[in-house]
Amino acid sequence: MKILLTGANGYIGKRLLINLTRAGHDVIAGVRDADRITIPNGYDKQVKICEVDFLKRESLSKLPTDFDVAYYLIHSLASTSGDFSEMEAKAAENFSDFISTTSSKQVIYLGGISNDDELSKHLTSRKNVEDILQASTIPVTVLRAAIIIGSGGASFEIIRDLVEKLPVMIAPKWLNTKCQPIGIRNVIQYLEKVALNESTYNKTYDIGGPDILTYKQMLLEFAKVRGISRYILTVPIFSPRLSSYWLYFVTSTSYQLATNLVESMRNEVVVKNDLNDVISIPLFSYSDSVKLAFKRIEQNMVVSSWVDSDSYINHDVALNEFIEVPRNGTFKDVQRVTFPLSRAQKVKENIWSIGGKKGWYYGNFLWKFRGYIDKMVGGVGLRRGRRSPTDINPGDSLDFWRVLLVDQKNVRLLLYAEMKLPGDAWLEFKLEEDKTDNNKMILVQTATFRPKGLAGRLYWISVLPFHGFIFTNMSKRIVFSD
Repeated sequence: MKILLTGANGYIGKRLLINLTRAGHDVIAGVRDADRITIPNGYDKQVKICEVDFLKRESLSKLPTDFDVAYYLIHSLASTSGDFSEMEAKAAENFSDFISTTSSKQVIYLGGISNDDELSKHLTSRKNVEDILQASTIPVTVLRAAIIIGSGGASFEIIRDLVEKLPVMIAPKWLNTKCQPIGIRNVIQYLEKVALNESTYNKTYDIGGPDILTYKQMLLEFAKVRGISRYILTVPIFSPRLSSYWLYFVTSTSYQLATNLVESMRNEVVVKNDLNDVISIPLFSYSDSVKLAFKRIEQNMVVSSWVDSDSYINHDVALNEFIEVPRNGTFKDVQRVTFPLSRAQKVKENIWSIGGKKGWYYGNFLWKFRGYIDKMVGGVGLRRGRRSPTDINPGDSLDFWRVLLVDQKNVRLLLYAEMKLPGDAWLEFKLEEDKTDNNKMILVQTATFRPKGLAGRLYWISVLPFHGFIFTNMSKRIVFSD
C-alpha cells in the first residue's frame, strides 16, 4: 500500500510511520521541515520525504498524487502564532482541495471526541476540520479520541508533572469532568486497521479505552501506579485563566496549550459511537497504559515527544534557517579543553546525554533558575527535558533548546535557544584533533549570541559574569566527568 502521512514528525505521526514501514507500506511523509524527521533504520527506501506546508497552497505541488490512503494528522493547538482554529480550517481546506486531485481511496483523520452540545474552541475546531474533510470527494474515516496516554505524550507528561511534583493539590472543579482515556498503542492499532477498510468509509467513530474516569481519578490512579500517595481537593474558585496559569507553571506545557486544554476539560469526552464495535481489538486499561509508558521510559525507548512536534514551536521557524551559525555581529564565548585520546568515547557520551535529568554538568541550579525566569515571561522553561537520556536527533527539544544538528561521525552537536531572548542564541559542542599531539583531542564549546538592538547587547553584558564561570566549568566537566 502507498500512503500519504501528513504530520509525520508529530507525536502520533512518528509512531505511525514506524508501524507503517514495518508493515511493508511505502510512505510519503509530509512535513514542514525535512530536518525534523528521522526515518526508521533500514526503511529509507520505503519513505519519501516531502517538505510541504498545508497553510501554503502553493507548496502542495511538491506532493505526489499517486497513493492509496492519506492520514490527516495536522493540528495547531499549541501554536504560538495566529488563531489556531483559523489555521486548522485553512490547512484542512487546502488539503481537501489537494486530495480530490489524487488517486487516494480514503482519508483518515484523527480528531477529538465532541459529543457535547456546547464545545470548547479546541473541540469545535476539530469538529470543523471533520466537516471540511468530509466535504471532499474522497471517502473519509474520522476517529475521535479522548486523552491519549503514552510515553512522551502531552497528556501523559502533564499528569506526570502534577502527580510527581505536588503531594497535595488544590485543584479546579474541572477535575471532576469525565474522560475515557486510550493508550497510544490502541490508537495506532485503530489507525492502521481502518486503512482501506470499506466498512469504515464516510463514518465517524469514537475511540477510547475500557475505563471512564474523572481527571481527578486519573491523577490518583497515576499516583497509585507510581506507588505514591497524593491528596486532591477540588474547589470552584479557579477561573479558566487562573487554571491555565496553574497548569502552565506546574507542568511543562506552554501557556497557549494550557489555555486550550483547560477550556476543553469542561467537556465530557466519553465514547458513544464506538469503533471497537466494528474493529475489535484488546484495549489497554488506563493503569496498564501508564505502566507501559513507564516501561518505555525506563528502557530509553520513547519514540516521540509532543514537544518535538512542529505544532509546539513557532510555525515560521525552520531548522535550516539557523543551522549556519552567524559569524558577524555576534558575541561569542569559546572554551577549549584538551584531553587524552583515551577519554574520547566518554566525552562523546557526555555530549550526547547533556540536559534533561543529566543536567548541564555545572551550575544546574542556575540553569533551573534561568528556566524559571523563562517561564515567568511566557517561554518554554526548562521542564521540557529531553525525549531520551542518550538518543538524540535533529528537531528534538532539549530543555529550552532545539537540536539543530547531530553529527555522530565527526562529533558535533548544535543547539538553538527557544527561550525568550532579545536575540538568537546557539550552543555548539564539537571534538577536534590536537594537531600538536596525536594522543590528545580538544573539546570546543562555543556559545554564540546575535543581539537584537540595544536590549540584546545589554542582555549579553548582564549575563557575561555568569557565563564566565558556568561555561568554563561546564566544558571541563563534560571532558572529565565519568
